[in-house]
Amino acid sequence: MNRTDRLYALVEELRAVAPRPRSARWLAERFEVSVRTVERDLDALRQSGVPIWAEPGRTGGYALDRDRTLPPLALTAAEALAISVALRTADGSPFDRAARSAAQKVLATLPADVRGVEERLTRQVFRLVGRPSPGAARETGSEVTAAVIAGRVLDVVYVDSAGRRSSRAVEPLGVLWGTEGWYLIGWCRLRSAVRAFRLDRIAEASVTAEPVPRRDVDLTPELDRIRARPLHD
Repeated sequence: MNRTDRLYALVEELRAVAPRPRSARWLAERFEVSVRTVERDLDALRQSGVPIWAEPGRTGGYALDRDRTLPPLALTAAEALAISVALRTADGSPFDRAARSAAQKVLATLPADVRGVEERLTRQVFRLVGRPSPGAARETGSEVTAAVIAGRVLDVVYVDSAGRRSSRAVEPLGVLWGTEGWYLIGWCRLRSAVRAFRLDRIAEASVTAEPVPRRDVDLTPELDRIRARPLHD
């Protein structure tokens, strides 16, 4: 069990027996680690805001205030990802630190498999580019994010800056928050290259059953083009 999973399990163990305490030795045996490791973990949880306190005495130990902690959240990977992305938009704002703390608390309540998917997508899929102006992403945004999460090819009808419509098969690589709003970035089979598509210009989108093939691509040139010239073809 890695440390992240153990921290989550410690909270759940203390919540299950609250308000009764568990000794550090009991918890160490339960999770097959040293007493010192358990004490460090509990101290880290307290510092992150989890209401855990120590009760002295032979029958004492560590207890948790159940009324001040969240129960496990039944979030899907897509819902967890939406929360993570929303909280990350606070970067650089007066709410930066509070948003990071809130994100950690929400993610700590997720089952390990859902948390793993969320962490992978946040790290590998979503990238922040610039500071966008407000803009609509239309209803096609849900199809785009579904394709990114599932790793499926998208069929899209795209309207460029001149109003020209084109049908394209796109292998989604990510969703970006850029200077003109939200973008889908992916391998465009029409252009045989990486392209970025503004979500508010995707007139139609449908997720296919075809998995996205593995490609070794460099996103840097396309990200530089978005920064330099937001209006794409």
